[in-house]
Amino acid sequence: MSDHGDEQPPPTDRESPVGTPVIRGDPSLTGEHAERAVEFNPEDPESLELAAETVAAFSENTAGADDNVLMLRGAAACAALVRGEGSYKAAAERAGGEVTVSFIRKWSRVHDLPQSIRRHVARGEIAPTAAKHIARISGEARLHLAWAVLDHDLTVRQVRSTASAVNDGTSVETALARAGITLGELELQLPPDIYCKLRREASLADSQPGDLVAEALSEWFETDD
Repeated sequence: MSDHGDEQPPPTDRESPVGTPVIRGDPSLTGEHAERAVEFNPEDPESLELAAETVAAFSENTAGADDNVLMLRGAAACAALVRGEGSYKAAAERAGGEVTVSFIRKWSRVHDLPQSIRRHVARGEIAPTAAKHIARISGEARLHLAWAVLDHDLTVRQVRSTASAVNDGTSVETALARAGITLGELELQLPPDIYCKLRREASLADSQPGDLVAEALSEWFETDD
């Protein structure tokens, strides 16, 4: 158990290098798409040119609205181009065509989301259009909003309005409550024997099952490896 109160918060930004196909190259997530994973190196001129071409094509057809993995590829290209060119404006100019600064910024932010969120985008459980709005906010609020999408099937419109409220200074808990969502509420299915034991212990402790689960998980997460 940790007694020092120095537990690290969960990562809320990308930890792997920009352009590295960590999710896109994982066959367990993308299946055959993993073979098409492309790494964009912002320090390699040829790779940067490929990124520019990818961004231009991405902006023209939105990478195929039904292909989340290709959308992640476009986001990776946007992020690499920004890193290589040094600014959103320069990246947009390098891509050319109808590519705007706003387009580059939005998708670069998606690429910068932590792996724990991008994995659900690759699986199709979080729509890329919703991920764009999740990426607009920072810190643990973006994790809270992402998990709310998974647990409560939020629409893109609800995600957008929640993100806007958070950016205006409202807590994510309050913003979700306005949409009728309770932060931290999710449905669990337990094996019958575990369920029976949980209910029995909660009854004897004059507590709620959720409180016992929270206590047990808190202790589990704090246990040193």
